[in-house]
Amino acid sequence: MATIAEAIEARRLFVLLPFAMIAGLIGYAQLPFEPQGWALAAAALVIVGLVLMLLRSPLLPLASLLAAFWIGACLLPLHGAWFGTAMLARPAYGAFEGRVDEIVSATADARRVIVSGLVPIAGDRPVSIAKARLVVPPEPPLAPGDIIRGQMRLAPVPGPILPGAFDGQFHAYFSGIGAYGTVTGEFALVASGTGLDPTRAIEGLRMAIGARIDAVLDGTSAAIGRAMVMGDQSAITDETREVMANSGLAHIYSISGLHLSIVAGGVFWLLRLVLAAIPVAASRWPIKQIAAVAGLVAAAGYMLLAGGIGNLPALRSAIMLGLIFGAVLAGRRALTMRNVAIAALAIILIDPASVFRASFQLSFAAVVALIGIYEMPRKVRERDRKWLARLGATIWATAFTSLIAGTATLLFSAYHFQQTAPLGVLGNVLVLPVVSIVIMPFALLSVLAMPFGIEAPFVVVMGWGIDRMVDGATLVAGWSEGLTGNPLLTGTALVIGLLALAWFAFFNTWWRLLGPALAVPLILLVGLDQRPDVLIADSTQAVAMRSGVEMGLITGRIGSFAVDVWSEHYQEEISATAPGVKCDSLGCIAETEQFSIAVIRNAAAFAEDCGQHDLLIARMAIPASCVGGQVIDAGDLAAGGVHWLRWNEAAAGFDTRTAIPNLTRPWRVVPP
Repeated sequence: MATIAEAIEARRLFVLLPFAMIAGLIGYAQLPFEPQGWALAAAALVIVGLVLMLLRSPLLPLASLLAAFWIGACLLPLHGAWFGTAMLARPAYGAFEGRVDEIVSATADARRVIVSGLVPIAGDRPVSIAKARLVVPPEPPLAPGDIIRGQMRLAPVPGPILPGAFDGQFHAYFSGIGAYGTVTGEFALVASGTGLDPTRAIEGLRMAIGARIDAVLDGTSAAIGRAMVMGDQSAITDETREVMANSGLAHIYSISGLHLSIVAGGVFWLLRLVLAAIPVAASRWPIKQIAAVAGLVAAAGYMLLAGGIGNLPALRSAIMLGLIFGAVLAGRRALTMRNVAIAALAIILIDPASVFRASFQLSFAAVVALIGIYEMPRKVRERDRKWLARLGATIWATAFTSLIAGTATLLFSAYHFQQTAPLGVLGNVLVLPVVSIVIMPFALLSVLAMPFGIEAPFVVVMGWGIDRMVDGATLVAGWSEGLTGNPLLTGTALVIGLLALAWFAFFNTWWRLLGPALAVPLILLVGLDQRPDVLIADSTQAVAMRSGVEMGLITGRIGSFAVDVWSEHYQEEISATAPGVKCDSLGCIAETEQFSIAVIRNAAAFAEDCGQHDLLIARMAIPASCVGGQVIDAGDLAAGGVHWLRWNEAAAGFDTRTAIPNLTRPWRVVPP
């Protein structure tokens, strides 16, 4: 209790404000219904009154946490009202015209763009959505502000591929995207946007930088170079992504704190060094503050090149660097948990839906852990050490930092990606010196040299560094073979991880380690998930069944999107045909020692299969007269999406989960 009192006395409750807001966001998202606006407003007034009553009370910090919780609960409905959209419920075909808002990615074969203001031409059916994400041809060149026209197929945004998986409908709704689509023909640029549009100018600059990199490098080097300089990861192959992920290095090609720190810190250090070498400047100018302003400008410019506020990892890092350099300007301590809390609060207010994305969770956990360890008491370093000792200290610091960040993000990586990169510390020790000394400095020099047309030598050196980085990643990924599996986790494990992180952030003594230590057995007790016995896709014919220890398909085909995701998520191969499956023109029957399943293809099979199996699956309406056993038909799949089932021996039936828990929230695609 004394430790808690000391933390409160030191005003550590402030660092819990973002955690309270995150708890409010989670509470709102998990509601089975959409709350009424007047109810949210009435509760907010009550909480404001409570805070005013406790202004001079020692209970005010706790009331502030309650207020932060309620602000979090209200943020998503407010953002939905401002930026949300109607969700397309059925496919739409026709000729449409619209404005390009953003170019998400571009390859030699196609581009993904965000288009708003879609207007039908030639009398086609209008759509009420605010924006759509389209796959368009690679030509002609496009930029934000351009007006395009073409034959399009618009489709509803798909739901999660598994219960608890990434929810595309949720994130699309809060981004104003009501449909996904493809240009099917007659694509044309109708009008170019004006040059006064800042997003257009920035996108043009990004594309020009990417073209300069492509002119010197090719293959993997060019793809990763574009990703690290301008945030465009579209050309990175799946094989490269897998190698980088297995070696714990996938974070390197995603612009975030590492990259912005190297660029902004490098500008700060270099300018300060140059000014200090000028006697007049060193004696009369506030060179530290001038260098800090230059670092801020460098961070802001790099963030814009990385995609601006649309690149949330870069935005989070830019805000954090802004606070650090702001502290330098004010003469205060820069790296504090309070600054982490301020940066998190800013991101939550700007984009509350990002809390549910892996990128926010990973970076937030890593920064909290690193700053927390930095705050711990430590031995003061000796200044006069030989270069070998300094080199060893640098290697140790790199390894230790990687270990801390890797441990802090382990839970979130395991949940979202089923990847833990057990040798990630080794991979970072091998590669980060190359990133810090070769790749990022020469990337910065290449961009600065581009206006003069002399960037080629710098780009070549950057490419050499990227090749060595990939070599190191390949080496570590090879050593990691057979070590990359991890247990399946539920959403409860993430909540436990959030509580442990809040405990760690709140205390500034060795007591902070107790929260993470207690989280481990709790996750093992209540946070582990089970493997399904049956998986049913909503948009394809895929039905997978477990027979013994193996999974195979009753219907559907291997290589389809759903089957590939299932196989990757559960880290097991799904065979083309499950054992014991018999099919004819009417449907398929599958039997195991515990249960039997009938998949109906033709209504004529109802007379024979109704009531004869533990589970009946049909992509049509099952008649009410079909009783006995559990049934899943077209209506169930349309409403619930992908179905997860596990045989319950005690109940002699299946426990069922659906990827879509309900259709009562505004981001859900309601079947027509």
